[in-house]
Amino acid sequence: MPNIAAPLFTTVIVNPDGTMTDQFRAWCQAITRLDIIIGSGSPEGVISAGVGRLYLDEDAAAGSVLYIKRDSDLLLDPKDGWKLV
Repeated sequence: MPNIAAPLFTTVIVNPDGTMTDQFRAWCQAITRLDIIIGSGSPEGVISAGVGRLYLDEDAAAGSVLYIKRDSDLLLDPKDGWKLV
């Protein structure tokens, strides 16, 4: 699990124009990548994700519930590379 520190309370998170600062946007993206993706059926060929993301098949039988995204750097399609764990 990556070590993602919360922004300091003094950290500016919104630009004067109301948009997120780049630093805060990067933090939000890092936190989002920790979420487990939940869906029905195998994610292979269907769900795009970065290496290390987890996918939970809510309709699967025991033993075929959790997938981890691997090998996307080696493949051309970001929807491929899911492995059942």
